[in-house]
Amino acid sequence: MSKKLPMREYASAGGVVIDATGERVLTLLRRKRPGPSGQPEVRLPKGHIELGERRREAALREVAEESGLSGLVILADLGHQIVEFDWKKHHNIRDESYFLLMLRPGTPPGIAEKQFETQWLPWQEALLRVTYEAERAWIRRAQAAWAEQNQSDPGVPGP
Repeated sequence: MSKKLPMREYASAGGVVIDATGERVLTLLRRKRPGPSGQPEVRLPKGHIELGERRREAALREVAEESGLSGLVILADLGHQIVEFDWKKHHNIRDESYFLLMLRPGTPPGIAEKQFETQWLPWQEALLRVTYEAERAWIRRAQAAWAEQNQSDPGVPGP
């Protein structure tokens, strides 16, 4: 009989960040943490929502902290989903919220946290390279939201 792990519940927020052209997605390479395949993790930026912080504020803060990027604008609220996983001797239940974010033109590159290397990938490559299915689902939601926005504004390039 397996021992039941202590449970940890928390909320996080992050972003699917696209460049100013809408053609590439920001991913974070984490060389020192292997994913299930043994390859280094490729993730989307996100993190814990702090006490008293709104989801939008947390998403912008976490993306800026992890990627070093400021000058981001929220284009759409992509909603939230519950993700469950076992890690560090706990069963984690995370309520994730994501936003479609765009990097404003002319924003200088920032310095990512030491654990991450920023990578700008075309939509389809990002879908292939991101380690976890839950984050690939956010990319698909973002791609749909971006396409929908561009149908109403044909002057904006689509995915």
